[in-house]
Amino acid sequence: MSDSRWLDAAARLASRARPLSLPNPAVGCILVRHGIVVGRGWTQPGGRPHAEAMALRQAGDRARGATAYVTLEPCAHVSTRGPACSALLIAAGVARVVVGCEDPDPRTAGKGIAALRAAGISAASCASEASRDSLAGYLMREGRGRPLVTLKLALSLDGCIAMADGSSQWITGPAARAHTHLVRACHDAILVGGGTLRADAPRLDVRLPGLERCSPVRWVLSRGDAPPGWSALRAADDLSPLLPAQYLMVEGGAETAAAFLAAGHVDRLLIYRAPIVIGGGMAGIGDIGLATLADAHEQWRLRDRRMLGKDTMEHYERIPCLPA
Repeated sequence: MSDSRWLDAAARLASRARPLSLPNPAVGCILVRHGIVVGRGWTQPGGRPHAEAMALRQAGDRARGATAYVTLEPCAHVSTRGPACSALLIAAGVARVVVGCEDPDPRTAGKGIAALRAAGISAASCASEASRDSLAGYLMREGRGRPLVTLKLALSLDGCIAMADGSSQWITGPAARAHTHLVRACHDAILVGGGTLRADAPRLDVRLPGLERCSPVRWVLSRGDAPPGWSALRAADDLSPLLPAQYLMVEGGAETAAAFLAAGHVDRLLIYRAPIVIGGGMAGIGDIGLATLADAHEQWRLRDRRMLGKDTMEHYERIPCLPA
């Protein structure tokens, strides 16, 4: 396979680390020797061991002379939790390292690749889209000081999230709701508005067998105190209190959705659309302060669309989404 395809495979491995790798990014690594995979690894819960250490442990002596495909530049700094991954790769005798994304962390930024080259190892950065996508939350945290934000909406065909009296269970069917729980399991934090919390008392946990431990930390957008088990975010235009979270899922309601959109802090839209018409119900999104219709155009691109039972799931991404 080509370098890009091996990096794509490493990015798929990295997805296994979310969201339990905090505070570290979810990284994937594949070691290939003579066209055969000899080691695979991804960041472990709590951030250690790193992906490279896991892949090298699996490969053993077979790592010597192999090519390492890593979604993120191997770290160059030694911490109390373990040695630098660049040093581990050098000690293992790999012949080549292909990096999908350079690390913006100033402790590594370029230093990992430089250390490998200084040791006589061929090291190259491949600018892999799959790698950057798998690291989207980390890149957003390091580049803009906030998590990557996904706004989830469950809508009728006419854009309502509830009846006029506020009743909303259930607009979408069981397949769409199960998919929502799967998406939750990939997020570090989840947030609703104070009105939604008071009206619906949502659990916001993950109720899929085997994934319960992946339930995100719960936040409410409120200027008041948060109930036990929750934390309060005072304003949608300052998300720094959510750090070190890398991925935030916003689930409602309409004013909270509008606040995040107006602040420019929605990076991905996840819309579940049910084949029903409510008419006169509650709109899914409040006023976001657009001055002209032209301001609404060319902001989003469709990444995915699929059927979930009778419902349609649409996944949009802001243009541009990630820091350069």
